[in-house]
Amino acid sequence: MVIIEVVLETHDAVDFTAWPINERSNDRFLALSGRMSLADVGTAMAVIFSYNDLPIMNAADLTEAHLQRHLAERGGLIAPGGLRLRDTTTDVDVLPGCCFGLENWRDWWDVPRGREPWLGHDPTPHITHVGHVIQLRQHFEDSPSIEVTRDELSSLLTTAQQHFSGFLDLARQWATITTPGVADRLITALDQHFAIT
Repeated sequence: MVIIEVVLETHDAVDFTAWPINERSNDRFLALSGRMSLADVGTAMAVIFSYNDLPIMNAADLTEAHLQRHLAERGGLIAPGGLRLRDTTTDVDVLPGCCFGLENWRDWWDVPRGREPWLGHDPTPHITHVGHVIQLRQHFEDSPSIEVTRDELSSLLTTAQQHFSGFLDLARQWATITTPGVADRLITALDQHFAIT
């Protein structure tokens, strides 16, 4: 069975202490969904805040004007991660490539449309279209592949969007507690810049 996850790389959460977070996973990825604990959401937000140089210390005092100014200066939010596909039968994974951040996850929608978008590098996801079947590989042409039809990949991408929306709902709860002055603006920015809904 092929599953899809919206994942965030957690390197930027190392030694983070501004609010409660969970321990890093062994594979450095955190799957985002509506089933996360608030500590997991805190980990995700630690990565997003750190990666975008948002003020971490005294985050509860962050004002909407300051957040708006920061977003305007930076041109938006970005985050390391993307989509991870896994064939649970063959134990083959296709991981997000470097320099293809979470903000680009919707580019995957070009794949079931017959295109081969750039999906990052090191590790580089490779796409091969064979009729209505899509072969997804990590790294090289001779590496093991995950095979799905175009319709199956479209369904998986819809599932990814549902997971991402579930994370956004939890992020709203987290923001109300941790960054109450900017909770609404922060959630709007997450939704807008990561193209969640």
